[in-house]
Amino acid sequence: MNERIVCLDIGDVRIGVAVSDPSRTIASPVEVINRIGWGPDTRRICEICSRYETGIVLSGLPLNMDGSEGFQAEKVRGLCRQLEKAGLRVLFQDERLSTVSAEDALIEGEISRSERKKVVDKVAAAVILQQWLNHQKEEKENGRSDQSDTAE
Repeated sequence: MNERIVCLDIGDVRIGVAVSDPSRTIASPVEVINRIGWGPDTRRICEICSRYETGIVLSGLPLNMDGSEGFQAEKVRGLCRQLEKAGLRVLFQDERLSTVSAEDALIEGEISRSERKKVVDKVAAAVILQQWLNHQKEEKENGRSDQSDTAE
Protein backbone atom coordinates (compact mmCIF):
# COMPACT_ATOMS: atom_id res chain seq x y z
CA MET A 1 0.00 0.00 0.00
CA ASN A 2 2.36 2.71 -1.22
CA GLU A 3 -0.10 4.59 -3.38
CA ARG A 4 -1.16 8.03 -2.26
CA ILE A 5 -4.79 9.12 -2.19
CA VAL A 6 -5.97 12.47 -3.52
CA CYS A 7 -8.96 13.86 -1.63
CA LEU A 8 -11.48 16.39 -2.90
CA ASP A 9 -13.83 18.72 -1.07
CA ILE A 10 -16.12 19.55 -3.99
CA GLY A 11 -18.12 22.74 -3.83
CA ASP A 12 -20.02 24.77 -6.40
CA VAL A 13 -17.28 27.41 -6.72
CA ARG A 14 -14.10 25.69 -5.51
CA ILE A 15 -12.62 22.23 -5.01
CA GLY A 16 -10.28 21.76 -2.08
CA VAL A 17 -7.53 19.21 -2.70
CA ALA A 18 -5.47 17.23 -0.20
CA VAL A 19 -3.15 14.24 -0.56
CA SER A 20 -1.95 11.44 1.68
CA ASP A 21 1.63 10.39 2.14
CA PRO A 22 2.54 7.06 0.46
CA SER A 23 2.02 5.13 3.71
CA ARG A 24 -1.49 6.58 4.01
CA THR A 25 -0.86 7.98 7.47
CA ILE A 26 -0.95 11.75 7.08
CA ALA A 27 -3.17 14.04 5.01
CA SER A 28 -1.79 17.34 3.72
CA PRO A 29 -3.64 20.20 2.03
CA VAL A 30 -2.45 20.77 -1.55
CA GLU A 31 -4.42 23.42 -3.42
CA VAL A 32 -7.77 24.97 -4.24
CA ILE A 33 -9.18 24.61 -7.75
CA ASN A 34 -11.55 27.32 -8.94
CA ARG A 35 -14.40 25.52 -10.70
CA ILE A 36 -14.72 26.05 -14.45
CA GLY A 37 -16.79 23.08 -15.63
CA TRP A 38 -16.75 19.29 -15.61
CA GLY A 39 -14.23 18.96 -18.46
CA PRO A 40 -11.57 21.41 -17.20
CA ASP A 41 -12.15 20.35 -13.57
CA THR A 42 -11.72 16.68 -14.48
CA ARG A 43 -8.53 17.39 -16.44
CA ARG A 44 -7.06 19.38 -13.54
CA ILE A 45 -7.85 16.61 -11.05
CA CYS A 46 -6.30 14.04 -13.40
CA GLU A 47 -3.16 16.22 -13.60
CA ILE A 48 -2.95 16.33 -9.81
CA CYS A 49 -3.39 12.54 -9.59
CA SER A 50 -0.64 12.11 -12.18
CA ARG A 51 1.68 14.41 -10.22
CA TYR A 52 1.16 12.25 -7.11
CA GLU A 53 1.25 9.00 -9.10
CA THR A 54 -2.16 7.77 -8.03
CA GLY A 55 -5.41 6.75 -9.65
CA ILE A 56 -7.39 6.86 -6.40
CA VAL A 57 -9.58 9.80 -5.45
CA LEU A 58 -11.50 10.14 -2.19
CA SER A 59 -14.37 12.58 -2.46
CA GLY A 60 -16.14 14.16 0.44
CA LEU A 61 -19.85 13.38 0.22
CA PRO A 62 -22.05 16.16 1.63
CA LEU A 63 -24.76 14.25 3.46
CA ASN A 64 -27.70 15.83 5.25
CA MET A 65 -27.50 15.78 9.04
CA ASP A 66 -29.83 12.75 9.07
CA GLY A 67 -27.38 10.87 6.82
CA SER A 68 -29.48 11.06 3.67
CA GLU A 69 -28.20 12.34 0.34
CA GLY A 70 -29.61 15.54 -1.07
CA PHE A 71 -29.13 17.77 -4.10
CA GLN A 72 -25.53 18.73 -3.22
CA ALA A 73 -24.50 15.07 -2.86
CA GLU A 74 -25.92 14.35 -6.33
CA LYS A 75 -23.86 17.22 -7.80
CA VAL A 76 -20.72 15.77 -6.20
CA ARG A 77 -21.55 12.32 -7.54
CA GLY A 78 -22.00 13.88 -11.01
CA LEU A 79 -18.43 15.19 -11.08
CA CYS A 80 -17.17 11.92 -9.61
CA ARG A 81 -18.80 9.99 -12.46
CA GLN A 82 -16.74 12.14 -14.84
CA LEU A 83 -13.59 11.28 -12.87
CA GLU A 84 -14.43 7.57 -13.15
CA LYS A 85 -14.93 7.95 -16.91
CA ALA A 86 -11.43 9.49 -17.00
CA GLY A 87 -10.07 6.30 -15.43
CA LEU A 88 -9.84 7.27 -11.77
CA ARG A 89 -11.14 5.09 -8.93
CA VAL A 90 -13.44 7.16 -6.72
CA LEU A 91 -14.22 6.47 -3.07
CA PHE A 92 -16.50 8.51 -0.80
CA GLN A 93 -16.28 9.78 2.78
CA ASP A 94 -19.01 11.49 4.78
CA GLU A 95 -17.90 15.11 4.98
CA ARG A 96 -20.44 16.48 7.44
CA LEU A 97 -18.90 19.30 9.51
CA SER A 98 -15.48 19.03 7.82
CA THR A 99 -15.52 22.69 6.77
CA VAL A 100 -16.50 23.70 10.30
CA SER A 101 -13.56 21.67 11.68
CA ALA A 102 -11.21 23.23 9.14
CA GLU A 103 -12.46 26.74 9.92
CA ASP A 104 -12.05 26.13 13.67
CA ALA A 105 -8.48 24.89 13.19
CA LEU A 106 -7.60 27.94 11.08
CA ILE A 107 -9.12 30.31 13.66
CA GLU A 108 -7.19 28.54 16.42
CA GLY A 109 -4.06 29.02 14.31
CA GLU A 110 -4.87 32.75 14.24
CA ILE A 111 -5.19 32.83 10.46
CA SER A 112 -6.84 36.04 9.26
CA ARG A 113 -10.34 35.90 7.78
CA SER A 114 -9.07 36.80 4.28
CA GLU A 115 -6.38 34.07 4.43
CA ARG A 116 -8.87 31.51 5.80
CA LYS A 117 -11.13 32.07 2.81
CA LYS A 118 -8.23 31.20 0.47
CA VAL A 119 -7.27 27.94 2.22
CA VAL A 120 -10.35 26.57 4.03
CA ASP A 121 -11.37 24.28 1.14
CA LYS A 122 -8.01 22.49 0.95
CA VAL A 123 -7.86 22.24 4.75
CA ALA A 124 -11.38 20.75 4.72
CA ALA A 125 -10.17 18.20 2.13
CA ALA A 126 -7.30 17.31 4.48
CA VAL A 127 -9.78 16.88 7.36
CA ILE A 128 -11.93 14.54 5.23
CA LEU A 129 -8.91 12.54 4.12
CA GLN A 130 -7.45 12.28 7.63
CA GLN A 131 -10.80 10.97 8.93
CA TRP A 132 -10.80 8.31 6.21
CA LEU A 133 -7.15 7.36 6.85
CA ASN A 134 -7.82 7.05 10.59
CA HIS A 135 -10.87 4.88 9.93
CA GLN A 136 -8.87 2.59 7.62
CA LYS A 137 -6.10 2.27 10.24
CA GLU A 138 -8.65 1.37 12.94
CA GLU A 139 -10.21 -1.25 10.67
CA LYS A 140 -6.80 -2.80 10.04
CA GLU A 141 -5.85 -2.76 13.72
CA ASN A 142 -9.15 -4.43 14.62
CA GLY A 143 -8.25 -7.28 12.27
CA ARG A 144 -10.97 -6.59 9.77
CA SER A 145 -9.60 -7.78 6.48
CA ASP A 146 -12.81 -6.58 4.86
CA GLN A 147 -11.46 -3.05 4.58
CA SER A 148 -14.23 -1.02 3.06
CA ASP A 149 -13.12 1.67 0.65
CA THR A 150 -15.82 3.98 1.86
CA ALA A 151 -16.85 5.23 5.23
CA GLU A 152 -20.26 6.51 4.22
